[in-house]
Amino acid sequence: MVKRIQQWFESQAFGVCEWWGKKLGIKSTKIRMYFIYLSFFTVGSPVIIYFIMVFILEHKKFFKPFRSKRKSVWDL
Repeated sequence: MVKRIQQWFESQAFGVCEWWGKKLGIKSTKIRMYFIYLSFFTVGSPVIIYFIMVFILEHKKFFKPFRSKRKSVWDL
């Protein structure tokens, strides 16, 4: 039962913890645990931050600045 709930949550978590884990080099399970602990201590305010991160990750192509396709600094 617990394993089934865990698999459902991991499939619905939008990959935010996994993305942070890859960027920081930490297991995503540790990040999830810290997020849960922080949510309990701060009465749920990290949930708002989490949903903001989900929105940004889902729409990150719109947040990247437009860069020109220059290969070096000297290509003007």
